[in-house]
Amino acid sequence: MLSVDEAIAIILDGARPHGEEMVPLVSVAGRIAAQDIKARMTQPPFSASAMDGYAVRFSDMSVGATLRVIGESPAGAPFVGNVGAGEAVRIFTGGVVPTGADHVIIQEDVTRDGAQIMVNQSQDQPRNIRGAGIDFENGDLLVAAGTHLHEMHGSILAAANIKDVPVYRRPKIALFSNGDELVEPGAELKPGEIVNSNHYALCAMIQRWGGEAYYLGCAPDDENAIRKTFEQARDADLIIPVGGASVGDYDFVKSAFAAAGGGIRFEKIAVRPGKPTWFGKLGAARVVGLPGNPASALVTAALFVQPLVRHLGGDATAATFETARLTAAVSANGNRESYLRASAMATGNGVAVTPARNQDSSLLMPFATANVLIRRRVDVPSAEAGEQVEIVWLR
Repeated sequence: MLSVDEAIAIILDGARPHGEEMVPLVSVAGRIAAQDIKARMTQPPFSASAMDGYAVRFSDMSVGATLRVIGESPAGAPFVGNVGAGEAVRIFTGGVVPTGADHVIIQEDVTRDGAQIMVNQSQDQPRNIRGAGIDFENGDLLVAAGTHLHEMHGSILAAANIKDVPVYRRPKIALFSNGDELVEPGAELKPGEIVNSNHYALCAMIQRWGGEAYYLGCAPDDENAIRKTFEQARDADLIIPVGGASVGDYDFVKSAFAAAGGGIRFEKIAVRPGKPTWFGKLGAARVVGLPGNPASALVTAALFVQPLVRHLGGDATAATFETARLTAAVSANGNRESYLRASAMATGNGVAVTPARNQDSSLLMPFATANVLIRRRVDVPSAEAGEQVEIVWLR
């Protein structure tokens, strides 16, 4: 069997984005920039007042001095003219600072009488002017290719006079369940039936990782029906069959995959939970087969599907393992890597991680609070509270 690291390397081999697209600013959050993005204008485009007051020459700022008000400069309607010695222009926040002025005296520091103001507070240095280009200049690099765009980028790029943004296309991920025993939520269960639940979490996880998830339904335990489902998904970048990955008499997924023309690269991974996870290709589509067991499906998705979806979407960073400090002891591990559901939180002494009490692979409730998996390598001894362990983030 392959190790976890070997399996990840094979799954990611040659994985790269499949194209770019332009998206409007309202849609950039959560996307990855496909090109360097440079400013198309200077911001701010002119020297602007940071306060309500009067645009003046600082050399006129002696207490008791009087200046003649020669006009106004509200935001959006600049004063046309020059501020000379002994002159002032009434200005408002955001207004263009007129030529000749190098200081804005706030309105609280003057007394106005008709068309004149008198300085009644000492001014220690020129203030209250935001110079043109203090944020960025025309042509400045605002976003490097590969940057994860967030909600603030929309406003930044808008201020740079950019309307549409080049991003990597989201990979299309088709997934389907398999099993005659599966029924949809809300159904009246017959003996032996269980509710089909895995795809609800898997689709949401894929969306969060940057993919577009398409659920194709639940295929029955029939090789021909499963083959048709594979063929229906050929145009996807990644196909994820969930279930039917073992070697029982009713596990037809891999034989149906072969009948559809697919080629398997590996069939098992030395991991717990999730040993039956397999990988292959169907035309241009990659295929990661996940176990139907709930915990196995979600754990292996985090380990093997997550880095692939991210790579296909332009994020070149695979799932990386960090370290955290245990708050409770964990037992020794055997001959397969084990992944324990756990809750992690930042503390003043780094990240602290607490394993879930019950790690049975059929349980879903531990995922309600778990936000990481603790990695237990092959044959490692037990670890006590306070020791460092490796983790991979679930969210």
